[in-house]
Amino acid sequence: MRGRTGTLILLLSGPVLAAAYAAVNYAALRTASEARGPDPADPMTSGGLTSLGSDLWWIVRGIALVAGVAAAGIAVVGLLLRRAARGRGALLVLSGVLILPYTLGLAAAVYNPVPRLAGFYDHQTFADALPPYQWFSALLLLAAALAQAVGMVRAYTAARTASPR
Repeated sequence: MRGRTGTLILLLSGPVLAAAYAAVNYAALRTASEARGPDPADPMTSGGLTSLGSDLWWIVRGIALVAGVAAAGIAVVGLLLRRAARGRGALLVLSGVLILPYTLGLAAAVYNPVPRLAGFYDHQTFADALPPYQWFSALLLLAAALAQAVGMVRAYTAARTASPR
């Protein structure tokens, strides 16, 4: 029973960590927006972010959405893999296809567009006001990918030993 719970936790950790990535980045963007203070060139929006912070939040949210949807798909495939007696090959192919957007989201997070775009828009003070933990938020998506990879291996191994071909 313990192995089943551990596999389930590993599979479901992907979407949870993708949501944590979004939350950490939102907190960092809000901190940088508040640290800048009032600026007529970059006014505050209703969400507590500057207009630049709001634009950057769209990008971060897109990265989190791509990685989160792929992580949710892999979690579903892993759960189906644990139960499937037939069709394991198709499920493994589907999980391989889902790795592509997951990798894209992870690569975009590691590239870290937030300080780069702040510099591009000539708001270097915004980039300087970002907390240092913002860069490390990409590690959350890396941890999610690794945990789900281990969960998929464990689910496949459990399904294979339960019903050998």
